[in-house]
Amino acid sequence: MPLALLALAVSAFGIGTTEFVMMGLLPQVADDLGTSVPTAGYLVSAYAIGVVVGAPLLTALGSRVPRKRMLLLLMALFTVGNLASALAPGFGWLVAGRVLAGLPHGAFFGLGAVVAARLVREDRQARAVATMFLGLTVANILGVPAATLLGQHLGWRSTFLVVSAIGLLAMAALARLVPYVPVDERQGLGRELRALGRPQVLLGLLTAVFGFAGVFAVYSYLASMTTEVMGFGDSTVTIVLALFGLGMTGGALAAGPLTDRALRPTLYGSLAALVLALAAFRFTVHVPWLALVTVVVLGAVGFMTTTPLQMLVMNKAKDAPTLASASNHSAFNLANAGGAWAGGAAVAAGWGWTSPALVGAGLTVVGLVIAAVAGLLDRAGDTAEGASSRVVAGGPRTAAAPEVSRPATPASGS
Repeated sequence: MPLALLALAVSAFGIGTTEFVMMGLLPQVADDLGTSVPTAGYLVSAYAIGVVVGAPLLTALGSRVPRKRMLLLLMALFTVGNLASALAPGFGWLVAGRVLAGLPHGAFFGLGAVVAARLVREDRQARAVATMFLGLTVANILGVPAATLLGQHLGWRSTFLVVSAIGLLAMAALARLVPYVPVDERQGLGRELRALGRPQVLLGLLTAVFGFAGVFAVYSYLASMTTEVMGFGDSTVTIVLALFGLGMTGGALAAGPLTDRALRPTLYGSLAALVLALAAFRFTVHVPWLALVTVVVLGAVGFMTTTPLQMLVMNKAKDAPTLASASNHSAFNLANAGGAWAGGAAVAAGWGWTSPALVGAGLTVVGLVIAAVAGLLDRAGDTAEGASSRVVAGGPRTAAAPEVSRPATPASGS
């Protein structure tokens, strides 16, 4: 794999750390800024709002900017947002800093996925994208626990100062390792918007919204499940979250080669496995050792859905995949917010701390149905995408390449 993928993974590590670390720092932030923990929880939503708004907006604004330069600009904005968070004089300024830090998130991952796919042979593109996402999963194993511990002992501002330093390191790695990737002169905002509006792209985004929502219906309340249902102490929460992160890493490692081999079967299989794992967690959560095993499995099959979903929208957007790729991360963040809301609503209704698992299973079933319908439409030939040339990142790579990355795989199997 090219060293440029390491630079993308380091960037993903910083982004993943700042995205999730706030959940562990809410008590410290609330105490320091004189607000309640529920109110401080808006800081999590502020980041998500930044992602949802920034992904299509910044991608559109940078559609004519050379891709390496755009990656550097996005990481610079990320660094400034985290520095603003660290220096925020009050709660309102911290909310603004979180929105600013979230703005480049989706655009960076969307563009980074396109660049990663351009750096390798066509039959290894999904593995390249999964390698970039490894930085995000490692952030959940190492970055978030370490940053949370740092914030608890040296103050929450120190966490965002360290993340800002990671941002600077990532910029240096991008500048040194990522090659110049020009923008195809034929591309423009109009072409990107037309690609985004294709039915199969929209179905892919809708699959992400519902399919991945099941993960966050549980993950958002995993800490409470650990103490209220599994019977572990507060000190064990970090370990449980790290186990979830280990599962995510395993899922990312498996998703790359599986997606290169057969995209849609990998998507169907991972979503079906996620449904089963979420439904099982409703019962295994009462047996501590089984609960821990299921947490790892949930992380693995949950994150295994991300690579095929990313490659699906990129392939279906064809010759203008950047905006669709970035919008996929808006879809993931809508899934985060929607899953957390649905799981919380079940708890608030008095259904108990295990109810988010069943709610999550139901949401993922909806995502699986949408994915299956999209696959049937492809097989029936109701869309033109299956017969078109596959293009990733700005120009035709092989005139008659099928949708799936492996050249020998027939288009109907995608």
